[in-house]
Amino acid sequence: MKKMILSLLLISSITLNAQNEKYTQIMGSTLKAFDEAKTSAELTALAAKFERIGDAEKTEWLPYYYAAMIKARLSMMEAANKDQTADEATVIIGKAEALSSNNSEIYCVKSMIATAKMLVDPMNRWQQYGAESAKNLAAAKAADTTNPRPYVLEANALKNTPENFGGGCKTAKPIAEKAIALFTNSQPVNSLYPDWGKEMVESIIKDCK
Repeated sequence: MKKMILSLLLISSITLNAQNEKYTQIMGSTLKAFDEAKTSAELTALAAKFERIGDAEKTEWLPYYYAAMIKARLSMMEAANKDQTADEATVIIGKAEALSSNNSEIYCVKSMIATAKMLVDPMNRWQQYGAESAKNLAAAKAADTTNPRPYVLEANALKNTPENFGGGCKTAKPIAEKAIALFTNSQPVNSLYPDWGKEMVESIIKDCK
């Protein structure tokens, strides 16, 4: 009986390791494609692929995170279906949050989605969605004080806000510098975790000299 139990445990361990390796490989190749994507069509296909990976894995939040982030970006990029795309991102990031609560990276994507919703009609939506975006950035900072990405998003938003509304280089640059300082000591948990943002804040600092 003892040998049978040990054999079953060994088989389970081998199966689990094979599944983990397969997940890591497919996520790695999809992330590489994401880094190289240049068109809306490519990004749309990758968002769908990430979501399928999440649906297959059941317990992994990262595929949903990337799918929702791509949808948020697409909402900002595209001329049509902005609201619908942002709403799709909201549903997907909800799946990620169900698997990993109080997650700084997930709060960052929720902030991006709120910004995307605001940009559909800035004049009429800035009060509602601007506040929602800021609330999620504050939550992201509180959930992980070492995460540079909330500051990346904040600096970028300020850089693109007119000075008479409290934005511009004067307010954006110190936030970008804070992000750079955090990047110095920031290390992703593994190769699949978010590591974006450094080039964005370096560009802000360069533009704001």
